[in-house]
Amino acid sequence: MTSHLERACQASLERSRSRRAAALAQRLTVLRRRRRRGGSASAAVLGAVLALGAPLALGQTSAQAPAPSTLSAGSSGGGVSALQRALGVTPTGVFGPVTARAVRSYQRSHGLTVDGIVGPQTAASLGLASAPQAAGASSSAPTGAGSGTLAAIAQCESGGDPTAVSADGQYRGKYQFTRATWERMGGSGDPAAAPEAEQDRRAAALLAQEGTAPWPVCGR
Repeated sequence: MTSHLERACQASLERSRSRRAAALAQRLTVLRRRRRRGGSASAAVLGAVLALGAPLALGQTSAQAPAPSTLSAGSSGGGVSALQRALGVTPTGVFGPVTARAVRSYQRSHGLTVDGIVGPQTAASLGLASAPQAAGASSSAPTGAGSGTLAAIAQCESGGDPTAVSADGQYRGKYQFTRATWERMGGSGDPAAAPEAEQDRRAAALLAQEGTAPWPVCGR
């Protein structure tokens, strides 16, 4: 249901943009014909219409190519899919109303500016280096040489449970982060309340920086 609604919204937006672009093209053609025939259309008028066409043309591509540092309503592609996985939303690849609500909810719970836009701060909090790089993320779990080590650490520390909390409340989440270490790695809020994908990425970054030292028992 979610995927269908988001695709329908995106399709409606594209149809609207196509209609406006077609109307603009027709108007330009009429003006050019009048000008060739000595009509009243001046260069200034023609220039104004062409200037109007520029933002429309940009609008047609903005959904496919968002601003370099942001993802927002109407964006689509692999970056949106990675964002949706980090938020726990069905990855459709289209930034629709459901994704926007999930972004706002995440921003609100993590003390970020609640604008529904994934800029540098929100992307960093989610564990995405930046919105464009998110397009390359293909899974929530880390890959490569460290993935096996992290899997073993997670199993030892929490049984792989991203919501696990130690008896004294000091160690939290899948990798039993302390709040201090979590914040040092760029996290905010409670590690055990963060999406599992974010916990995986921050643990991978910690492993890359410090090896298994942060897990003296389970990292052996």
